[in-house]
Amino acid sequence: MTDFTFLQRQWLPDRVATAAVGSPAQQAFREAMAAIEALRAQLSTLRAAQAATRQTYWRQVGPVAAEAVAARRALYAPLELALTEGYLSRAEVVQVMELLVHNAHSLERRFGEDEREILARYAPTLPVPDDEAPPTPPAPEMPTAQELPHEQAAAAARAHRQQRKNQQRASQAQAAETESQSLLQNTKAAYRQLARVHHPDRAAQADAATQQAQTALMQRITAAYAAGDLAALLSLLATSEDPTPTASPESDALLLRYTAALAQQHTQLAQELTIAQRPVEDAPWSGTEKQQRTRLRQIKRDLRAETDYLAYLVRQLQEPVGLRQLLRELTANGLAGF
Repeated sequence: MTDFTFLQRQWLPDRVATAAVGSPAQQAFREAMAAIEALRAQLSTLRAAQAATRQTYWRQVGPVAAEAVAARRALYAPLELALTEGYLSRAEVVQVMELLVHNAHSLERRFGEDEREILARYAPTLPVPDDEAPPTPPAPEMPTAQELPHEQAAAAARAHRQQRKNQQRASQAQAAETESQSLLQNTKAAYRQLARVHHPDRAAQADAATQQAQTALMQRITAAYAAGDLAALLSLLATSEDPTPTASPESDALLLRYTAALAQQHTQLAQELTIAQRPVEDAPWSGTEKQQRTRLRQIKRDLRAETDYLAYLVRQLQEPVGLRQLLRELTANGLAGF
């Protein structure tokens, strides 16, 4: 019996919410899940408000903004079609997927559009941990101050302090990497467990409605894995069966492991929230009324030019030669998107 199967049958998050008491491990896990949900709700509310602000502004700009959005959305079809045609190299496939993600981010961040479907489909999945990372070479020994003249001793002391700072940074980076790998490994294990149970192939003989539901569920599972969302995967595991909550040393040890991994996800969400709370520099809706009018005139000119350029790109993307030429130009100029 795997760890996750055992967890399914013993104790999972949706059952914890109904428990008034529990072991310390159960309580810590419940608190970790609740903290992540609270942080996720904050982030979702903030992003929704920011998206509404952007959408309101661009509606005030007028039809030229809507045309730019439509022109960016028109890039999706030829790029997605190119992925299915079979003429792209592996590197070109990766680059096209990066273009799709870049375009989706542009629509979200600039115009407040909801591009979650595209991002869930093409955002990069979690990286495979590197077990063959080269060891860090030992730092050279520093001579003592007593062995050097005054000026050299001062320089050596400064170098020694800098070395200690570098070692401290390396230690912190190593600790963060260890936490990240813990989250990664637990997320992978949860995904594999869910994929074995809910893969659409298991419902191949079922009716159409069941197959459709199984496919939709697998898409949710894959999206949660691609986002590194351990909490979402554990919640999906909780609904897979109807476990009866019981405390045991084995279940508590498993919960403590997940709680530690969830702490890393909480840290990542907190960082995302901090970044999202920062004011947008040079936002078109910022500044005085006169500045906004001046900026608005320039924005309309820029959007018209952008729309014309995107229409040209769509025509170029229809042919393999045109697409490959554009990919080479982007690579040569070090650009991630149009």
